[in-house]
Amino acid sequence: MQYSERILNTPSSFIRNILKVTDAEDVISFAGGLPNPISFPIDALKASVDHAIRENGSRLFQYSSTQGYAPLREYIAAKYKRVHGLDISADDILITTGSQQALELIGKVLINKGDGIVIEEPGYLGAIQAFTLSEPNFYGVTLENDGLNLEELENALQQPNVKFIYTVPNFQNPTGLTYSKEKRQQIYDIIAKYDVALIEDDPYGELRFQGEPLPYIGAGKLENSILLGSFSKTVTPGMRLGFIITKNKELMKHIETAKQATDLHTNIFSQYVIYDYLANNDYTEHVKKIITLYKNQSDAMLDAMQEFFPAHVEYTRPEGGMFIWATMNNGAAALDVFNKAMEQKVAFVPGDPFYTSKTGVNTMRLNYTNATPEIIREGIKRLGSIL
Repeated sequence: MQYSERILNTPSSFIRNILKVTDAEDVISFAGGLPNPISFPIDALKASVDHAIRENGSRLFQYSSTQGYAPLREYIAAKYKRVHGLDISADDILITTGSQQALELIGKVLINKGDGIVIEEPGYLGAIQAFTLSEPNFYGVTLENDGLNLEELENALQQPNVKFIYTVPNFQNPTGLTYSKEKRQQIYDIIAKYDVALIEDDPYGELRFQGEPLPYIGAGKLENSILLGSFSKTVTPGMRLGFIITKNKELMKHIETAKQATDLHTNIFSQYVIYDYLANNDYTEHVKKIITLYKNQSDAMLDAMQEFFPAHVEYTRPEGGMFIWATMNNGAAALDVFNKAMEQKVAFVPGDPFYTSKTGVNTMRLNYTNATPEIIREGIKRLGSIL
């Protein structure tokens, strides 16, 4: 059997693979990017399942439109208008099977083999995997504490056939970093000179536990702005509901065509249920509970790192989201440390898969949202003894 070059060149998800190893009962895992199951509004969703079926009957079980359930798109548009002041209508939104599908659809629509993608370094490995299927050239731009390195960004945009820039501006995966207001404006000023799209992927933006909410870089300002959102981090990841927002009508038409070819439409049962949940519950109060939970878990991890990590290990202090990024300044390779850590029954994600062209890196991603403060402390203590 002969396989396509594109699949042979696409890496299997590093995290999905190591989760198989780290799933054992006795392993303390900081490896997954899993929301805390305590945060799933199970009773309210159960009521919404019953209510949505009673109200809509067979429509929940029938084929539906590619763009997605209209009341859900209207809800999203109204929210982005209210919260972010963006002039968004339901027609500017397409419901996807999680944000992950949005990435793959955008790659299909915009990338020919050998075209350029500008990506944060380190960057979200799910995006690297989705885009790799389109066989692009990646141009990594160093992610600094306040956002992209501007000189590297300008250089990357001058490379041949660059089609888009992919960013996670709020509580970035894997670093937990957030772009500053000043850096956002400077990035906008640079991008505005080029005929490229800007993707702002924002699955974590609502999970801010300190600091001020910041405006998007390009949404509402750039003609080729693409904003991605999701209900995975605030309601339920298992229903796989994400969305693409863009005012570019031609782009949206092509994304819809790619979506038709991929799966006709996103699970309509999930869309009805999530909409019913959002319409009949206090979503803002629900998110506040998640924020409180994650702040406690983040504090527990940072406190333990301060106590148990040696001085040569630097780490980010996120203002929200789900991740902390640690850098070992003693020349150790994170993959070697990972193997030692697994012997001590503690797991993290080595930094390697977050880069498109580096291996043997000295960085690691730690997730704090899926363990109690007591377990976090014990896991960091074990990791500290190895470091």
